Amino acid sequence: QVQFVESGGGLVQPGGSLRLSCVVSGSAGSMYATGWYRQAPGKEREVVATISEFGTTNYAHSVKGRFSISRVNVKRTVYLQMNSLKPEDTAVYYCNRHPPISEYWGQGTRVTVSS
Repeated sequence: QVQFVESGGGLVQPGGSLRLSCVVSGSAGSMYATGWYRQAPGKEREVVATISEFGTTNYAHSVKGRFSISRVNVKRTVYLQMNSLKPEDTAVYYCNRHPPISEYWGQGTRVTVSS
């Protein structure tokens, strides 16, 4: 069974940085295209960044230039480096395949940006 397990969230001041990790277990073969998603209170879940199986990356306009997605296939881990964080980045962050598969949503990791 495929599992996506997120970690690395926390409370950070505006302008600060966090690195989120997503460990993918249970899938045979090579890593698939993976995305980081987030859901802020009262809002729908949205895609933040994606990385293809070939390493091509794409970012939501709101995070471009501040966030960076990367992967280490041998560790089956996908990272999201978040810099210059803003209060509007506050959300629960999830990883999943891209496009996402409903059965693979995990618990997410909460990021709170506040002074």
